[in-house]
Amino acid sequence: MQDLVRQALAILRGMWNYRWQGLITAWVVGLVAAVVSFRVPDQYEASARIYVDTQSILKPLMSGLTVQPNVEQQISMLSRTLISRPNIEKLIRMADLDLSEGSAVEQEELIQRLTKDIQIRNTGRDNLYSLVYRDRESERAKKVIQSLVSIFVESSLGASRKDTDSAKTFLNEQIKQYEQKLEEAEARLKEFRLRNIDRASPDGKDAASNVAAIAAQLQQAQLELREAESARAAAKGQLDAERGRGGDIATQSLLQESRLSVSTPEIDARLDAQRRNLDGLLQRYTEQHPDVVTTRKLIKDLEAQKAKEVAELRKAQLALPSAAVGPNASLAMQELGRALAAAEVQVAALQARVSEYSARLAAARAALKTAPQIEAEAAQLNRDYDVYKKNYQDLVARRQSAIMSGELEVASGVADFRLIDPPRVAPEPVAPNRLLLLLGALGVALASGLGIAFAGSQLRPVYNDATELRSKTGLPLLGVVSLVLSDEQRRRERVSTLRFVGASGGLVGLYVIGIVAVALMAQRAAAV
Repeated sequence: MQDLVRQALAILRGMWNYRWQGLITAWVVGLVAAVVSFRVPDQYEASARIYVDTQSILKPLMSGLTVQPNVEQQISMLSRTLISRPNIEKLIRMADLDLSEGSAVEQEELIQRLTKDIQIRNTGRDNLYSLVYRDRESERAKKVIQSLVSIFVESSLGASRKDTDSAKTFLNEQIKQYEQKLEEAEARLKEFRLRNIDRASPDGKDAASNVAAIAAQLQQAQLELREAESARAAAKGQLDAERGRGGDIATQSLLQESRLSVSTPEIDARLDAQRRNLDGLLQRYTEQHPDVVTTRKLIKDLEAQKAKEVAELRKAQLALPSAAVGPNASLAMQELGRALAAAEVQVAALQARVSEYSARLAAARAALKTAPQIEAEAAQLNRDYDVYKKNYQDLVARRQSAIMSGELEVASGVADFRLIDPPRVAPEPVAPNRLLLLLGALGVALASGLGIAFAGSQLRPVYNDATELRSKTGLPLLGVVSLVLSDEQRRRERVSTLRFVGASGGLVGLYVIGIVAVALMAQRAAAV
């Protein structure tokens, strides 16, 4: 600590040797700084406040039908991008600032100065914005703010309409593209269906499900056929037993007559069902539809089967041995004959059904080999068609929403700009603050004087202490010769010190007088 104090005292003693050079420098710098402080031109501030009202009664009413833009975000973005070069050039023309600036260099400097000086301040609440600009001429500052207010309002409205028009144009182009894609997908899907119309399933099942369903139907038909064959065998055995017991001529004659009247109720019922099914299919499809063709073929096969069975039954009945017809004919023989005939008819019908289901199963199994490829192609075509259709419908809905949004903006205005405080200029300049300038000038003057004195003490050092001399030079010190001042020399030193103090005090006092004068003038102007 003692070393630090000793070093500080040594520096101060060295600076004291160059006190007059520092004082002269402080006076020169102080006078120049004072002149500059008073020569700085006054700055007049023009300002205006704008309130952006984003509340509209139509917004909640049209919610869900129109696109609700984020007006706060749009206004915030507009306030940050308003100070752009095109807008500044437009502002220069509106405020007639280009009349005084002629050359391209001056124009560029004007643009740069306006870009830096114009301020748009957001108060942080209620969408309230302040436009501020300072200039040496109050009228010019006011013109700039007036032009900036106009540009602010026009830019917001123009940007909103431009966004709506751009959205409509983009949506129209996308709708045309997706409409063309949708038509192409429909054409591919139609061509695929026509090419595979014979493979189409009326109930919408796939090939594997169709094979399983036909196999189940075939198994059921085979079971019913075995049951019918068992019933026929039982009826034939009972009839043979009854014949063994014999019968009179009248009974056999009646039995023969009953055999000659052959009927096929099973096939007739199936024919009626298939004809009704054919009528229903013809109401929905054309003659070329696979179901219609299949049904007609089945009706034709059933009619042929019926004719064949009727012929066989009549032939079998006529081959039975005849008996004399009498009044006591056996009724049991008649019933057994009818049961046998019905069993024969049912067996024949079930055989035809089993044959048909077997053929269908074989065709379905053959088609099963190519079904995966066809189903994959159909799934891809349907998927592409569904995607294009969904996108097309969404784009049409969005276009309608964009149209309604634009009409809503025109009808009610999404944002209402209200000029709270019109452009005005303060009668007194707001800058510069001459009190701070004078204080700063005084500080600069004092700092420059101290700096010159310190620099002189470091450039041409004088050692006032034996210890300092020994430590700086590193040489042995043999002795110290003290200077004894006379009374005259002490008097001159005191006079010199008083002059220095007076000159220093004069500099500070001059600045204090100037600061007091400026403060009084500012207070008087504020009172007026």
